[in-house]
Amino acid sequence: MKAKWICLMLIIQIAVLMGLGFPAEGLARPASLEGPRNVILMIGDGMGVGQIEIAREMEYGKNGRLFLETLPHTALVHTDSANNLVTDSAAGGTALAIGKKTNNEMIGVTPDGMETDSILDLFKKDGKKTGVISTNTITDATPAAFTASVPNRWSGQEEIARQQLNNQVDVLMGGGRAYFRPEKQNGRDLIKEAALNGYTYVSNRDELLNAKGNKLLGLFNNGYMNFKLDRPLKGSKEPSLKEMTEKAIGVLSKREKGFFLMAEGARIDHASHAGDITSIWKETIEFDEAVRYAVEWAKNDGETLVLVAADHETMGISASEPLDIQHLKKIKATPQFMVSQFVKDQNSRSYRTASIKEVIKKYANINLTAKEIAAFNNHLLNSDNKVYPQYLAAWEIGSLIAERNHGGIITNKVRSLSSTGGHTGNMIPLFAYGKGSEVFSGVLDNTDIPKKIASLMRYKWE
Repeated sequence: MKAKWICLMLIIQIAVLMGLGFPAEGLARPASLEGPRNVILMIGDGMGVGQIEIAREMEYGKNGRLFLETLPHTALVHTDSANNLVTDSAAGGTALAIGKKTNNEMIGVTPDGMETDSILDLFKKDGKKTGVISTNTITDATPAAFTASVPNRWSGQEEIARQQLNNQVDVLMGGGRAYFRPEKQNGRDLIKEAALNGYTYVSNRDELLNAKGNKLLGLFNNGYMNFKLDRPLKGSKEPSLKEMTEKAIGVLSKREKGFFLMAEGARIDHASHAGDITSIWKETIEFDEAVRYAVEWAKNDGETLVLVAADHETMGISASEPLDIQHLKKIKATPQFMVSQFVKDQNSRSYRTASIKEVIKKYANINLTAKEIAAFNNHLLNSDNKVYPQYLAAWEIGSLIAERNHGGIITNKVRSLSSTGGHTGNMIPLFAYGKGSEVFSGVLDNTDIPKKIASLMRYKWE
């Protein structure tokens, strides 16, 4: 026994001397497995099996497949947070970023408030380039979890913007321009400061496509980027997620040492919150197109790992048997846009009956009854919903439209009782392609994902 122990110690000492290091406990990679040079982590916010199935059936029919479904390695992933069975995007994103559970609403810190390096930080310390892109505000939960540390997502977006630039993340793209402006930064103009520190700044699609340089800051909306369905109605000049992904890879791949990129299709979640099945379809397809680009690039590169996952599932979306796909395909606007066209009753949170009826007919081809409109207005007046109250009207209209079209979603009552606005504890699917992808299989915890990436890279968290 003593001889075996001496041999083991000698092996460890030799490994240390050779600089091999040891991967995360319980997640050791096979000795023969060579790690990737680049990692692209693509996150469909709120995207569960139901969202994927809705998009597949509406885009291709029952015999078709999304591109992400063709990837060779798959897993199922648990997503609970440290203090809840159901995670919010802050804790879910943090688990994917730092490999540790935290409480809902916390960004990049453990439940005791301690800051921890993210997987992006580990790549940066290794001399690799890094980037995050999102159709959300770039300062919101998921992109923030990889690039910043704050105790509360709701009060920390101004600080997150400062940290993202201070941390010299090479590519930052999405919405959230307002958080970089002097009005929210006590007079500081972070966009001008970024330009002075070597960033190329772009604010629309044309500027993005023509952008040069080794660091890129793209802010395409003051808040969230527009839903795909609404872009023609709003005259949007925003790029698609695929175009953002293509540009990000182009910038990050200039350094031969490699890169880490997190790309988020964020508005899948927002559409799901509203029960907006038409936008779930559109947003998931846009995300899938970005996945296709990333995987095709990885195929040509030969040294890249692409992972496709989600931070959680939203609203228990399912492809119900009586779903009226043909009618849903003809809807012309999101519930959020429709509500923006309603006329409010004077001195009230409710809306005029005639305007509701006219707008819903115009964009959703539904004739609401007086009883349905009265119930909608009454709910607005009496709701105590505390999560995203500014979207309550849109969520209620979305649920009403989904019900008319027999969509599979949890009820608005359940959503109103949820501290996350309708997230679920359903496992999410993971798809993997490329160098090291074979280690992503079985049933995982969300914290396993960055740990496995670190193991492949031979990185170790302190």
